[in-house]
Order: sequence, then structure tokens, then C-alpha cells
Amino acid sequence: MASALQTSAQMKTIGVIGGSTHVATAEYYNVITKYINEHLGGYHTGKIIINSMDLAASEYFVRHDEWEQGGLHLRSIVSSLERAGADFIICVSNTWHRCAESFMSGANIPLLHIADATAQAIKAKSLKRVALLGTKATMSGPYLRDIFTHKHGLEILTPTPEEQQEIDRVIFDELSKPVFLEESRQYYLKVIDDLQHRGAEGVILGCTEIPLLVKQEHRPDLPLFDTLVLHGEAAAREAVAGIEVRPK
Repeated sequence: MASALQTSAQMKTIGVIGGSTHVATAEYYNVITKYINEHLGGYHTGKIIINSMDLAASEYFVRHDEWEQGGLHLRSIVSSLERAGADFIICVSNTWHRCAESFMSGANIPLLHIADATAQAIKAKSLKRVALLGTKATMSGPYLRDIFTHKHGLEILTPTPEEQQEIDRVIFDELSKPVFLEESRQYYLKVIDDLQHRGAEGVILGCTEIPLLVKQEHRPDLPLFDTLVLHGEAAAREAVAGIEVRPK
């Protein structure tokens, strides 16, 4: 049986593009370290390098459709994580996966994509038609929907344009603070109910702050897919892949 140091040496180092938001970044850290400790036992928590952008920069790029500039900004973060020794990259924001091809350009390490981790969980439940909540950029843009549809064969439903506007406002003006209001929770749940009536078999909580407001317990009969937890646990599994587990 390998010693703790030998096990640690076998672990892959996770490079995290954080800061969008600090709330999600902290939750990712908790999910990853909890999973690794439960998997390996002892004092193991994983090897994680986080480089967090300033949320104000992220908000500016998104609200002003400055995706090219934002992608370049994230590319510098990826470069720093690679130089620091990361073996692969995760980004804590569904929205910023829009620029994944841009910010990973020139990198010699892979990106663990949030949509792939989420799609695997959806397909494990044999669902085909699911709704997508997130920022307006996520819901209205093709970049995540195309992956879910063309790569994974899923049909994606989205809220109305008016609903997308309010969902987006709550994410930026409340959840990123973080502020969690009951009236906003009820609004989200109404949108979810409407999407279910339109035929959604489940709902992707496609902004990593939404699961802090809306939880499975609020709609126990409708599968809600927490992209933060699914992505964080996928990163943890990748980090410890191939490592022998100590007997309990």
C-alpha cells in the first residue's frame, strides 16, 4: 500500500479558473476536497491551484459582449496555471465556457468541460429533453446548447426572453453578492414549473450560483442537475484516477 506521500505524488493537480464568482469558487473547492478525502481517506484533500479573476472584470466583459477580450484575459490565467504545474483546467463559470476554445488556445494541458460532466449525469438518468437555466449569455447563446445537442443528443429548452432577462438580473445583482431572496427563489421555481409543463424532463442549473438558491428539495419530483457539484466531482475523479484506494 502506498504511503500518503506516494499517493499525493500520484495525484493530478487541478488548475482552477476562479473568481466568476468568488461564491462558486469557494463551493468548487469544498466539493473537490470533500470528494477526494472521501475517496482516499486520511488527510488527503487534493492538489488545487486557483487563479481568480476580479468579478468586476468578468461582469464587464459579459455585459458588454467583450468575449474576445475576455477570452484573452482567461488565456493569461490558463497560462499561469499551466506554468504553476496544473495537469488540467476547470473553469468555475458556465458562461465563460463560451470562450473555451479561445482561452485554451496554445495550452498543453486539457480542459475538463462543464457540459460534458453535466451531460453524463443527464444521460445516466436516460433523459432526453431538459431545460437550461443560466445567465442570459448561456441561455440565449449556442455554445452550451450545441454541445448538449450535437455531442450528447439532448434536446434543450430555455425560458422566454423576458424570463431570461430576470434570471440574469438575479444572478448578477443578487446571487453573486451573495444575496438569496425568497421572492427570487419563487420566481425561479415558477420558471422551472413552466418549463416542465413544456415537456422538460429535468433542469440544468447552468450557472454555478443557481444551486445555492434552488435545490433538489424544492422540486423533488423533477431532476435538477447541479453543474457545480457535477463538474467539481468530475474534476476530483480525474485528479485521483488510477490511484489505489486505502481500505476503510
